[in-house]
Amino acid sequence: MTQNGLFAKAAGEFKAGTRSPELVRVYEKIHAGIWVYNGLFRLVDCWKEQSGPRKVFKFKLEIVDSAASGQSATQSPPAEDRVIPSWVKLEVWKRDKGQCTKCGSNTDLHFDHVIPYSKGGSSRDPRNIQILCGHHNLAKSDQIE
Repeated sequence: MTQNGLFAKAAGEFKAGTRSPELVRVYEKIHAGIWVYNGLFRLVDCWKEQSGPRKVFKFKLEIVDSAASGQSATQSPPAEDRVIPSWVKLEVWKRDKGQCTKCGSNTDLHFDHVIPYSKGGSSRDPRNIQILCGHHNLAKSDQIE
């Protein structure tokens, strides 16, 4: 079975009530060689749609906000409110020249909210997003600098 087939089976079993939703890590390619982690999602539905001569799988995902323990998950606001859109990531990548705004590192990079999402910061405003290396992002945590 293909990966799409396995996802479709998992979504069908969830809809039938025979299993909990599959948890899926979602990555997005924003530029050649540049992939960003968009978060952890629940796979809750699947269907097929016609695309030209082919039928393609479509999947419905709901974003997960996991507790620090990793044991419980609760529904967050809609993914489009929390997840940074591709156009914002591309604009920030160009503006910040693909490097940490604190130290200039070009490895282990993260898109960071200047005003954290948890404190009302927007994911849709490039002025509220910056690139930080993992070290500086972890040090900043949910603080407003």
